[in-house]
Amino acid sequence: MLKFLYCLIIASSSLFLLKAESKRPNVVLIMADDLGYYDLSCYGHPQIKTPVLDKMAEEGVRLTSFYSGNTVCTPSRMALLTGSYPSRLGWTKGVVGYKISTKHGLSPQAVTIAELFKANAYKTALIGKWHLGDLEKFLPYNQGFDETYFIKKSNNQSKILYRKDKALENPFENRLLTEKFTNEAISFIKENKTNPFFLYIPYTAPHFPVEPHPDWKGKSSFGAYGDVVEEMDARIGEVLQTLKAEGLDNNTIVVFMSDNGPQGGEKAQAIPFRGMKWSALEGGNRVPCIVRWPGKVPAGIERKEIIASIDILPTLSQVCGIELGSEIENAQVVDGQNVWGTLAGQKGFQHPRNELLFWHGMNGFHAIRVGKWKLFLEAKGAQLKGKANGAILFNLDQEKGEKTDLSSKYPEKVIEMRKLAEEKLADIKNRSMPFGK
Repeated sequence: MLKFLYCLIIASSSLFLLKAESKRPNVVLIMADDLGYYDLSCYGHPQIKTPVLDKMAEEGVRLTSFYSGNTVCTPSRMALLTGSYPSRLGWTKGVVGYKISTKHGLSPQAVTIAELFKANAYKTALIGKWHLGDLEKFLPYNQGFDETYFIKKSNNQSKILYRKDKALENPFENRLLTEKFTNEAISFIKENKTNPFFLYIPYTAPHFPVEPHPDWKGKSSFGAYGDVVEEMDARIGEVLQTLKAEGLDNNTIVVFMSDNGPQGGEKAQAIPFRGMKWSALEGGNRVPCIVRWPGKVPAGIERKEIIASIDILPTLSQVCGIELGSEIENAQVVDGQNVWGTLAGQKGFQHPRNELLFWHGMNGFHAIRVGKWKLFLEAKGAQLKGKANGAILFNLDQEKGEKTDLSSKYPEKVIEMRKLAEEKLADIKNRSMPFGK
């Protein structure tokens, strides 16, 4: 009921917003699955060729200290769609279908970014992978998305492709999913070109099993993994070209990111960082992120400030004229910050984020970053040879690979950061909601 009343209040204000700003920007939010920090040519990969995303970076902002919402799929998507640390929403470990029962999911009490935009007269769509619960009440068409074309979990866990509650293919053909999702996204854009829209495209690529589309098989010099990434890059190009053809390019914010770091055993990489998916080390959730909006976001800029997936909701909402207000905090605490001034290069803007918390995908809270410093409260999380106990402190400016423990050299920094982490964890414990069940 509270969620319904919230959306009703916001919807009543949308008429005013429509009059005040008739050409509010569209949003296309694209998420890759298990793509490592190093896996695009604009982030350094010498063999995988991603000309579309490279050009998007040339025409927009490339973030080099961007963090996904978590180190594994389900909590990462929870964070992106709600602006909250997943632990505030009852998550403790695992993903739906692995360590989380398929009877659980993102609580219907939580307000998603799709619900915010829908209540403000945006047309909303989810095209791709969901992974936030299998039961009817958890599914995307009950979480703010008008149009849905999706699989419920990862492509190694799912067999059925749905449009809303109707099964379209059982089983779907994994190697064709990127093409199908792209075609559906293009149709949505064309059908809604006269309305403001929020389009979320969480691709399944390049999550395992890595199976190239027939037209891309053998095309990359980096094997099947490269084939799949290069196809995704080309398909994103089709989406961007559609925006241009429909006259929407200059009024559409496009964001590209990955949901977490590389899967072990695959060819994905997080160079120069250590760690991968599941781990709270940098490789686990420092991922590529590119933001493009011609004329509004400066072209060809690299931003090194700490920005996180949880910042997407408050940032996009502000840019699109949507007030979060106090009502959303009656549903959940939004941990994200509005970082639009940083992305837009606004003179005199003081970047609001200087710290971030990190959880392991299975083993609870592990670390906090404050500025250049990152503290693992317990040695096991840092996986550092020769150190089995105590806290471990890294200087990320001096060493991206997190290999040199500076805790004994800066004991006061350890005490300071541990205290801050404990305060933030206490706040999360005191102001959270149960996991959906």
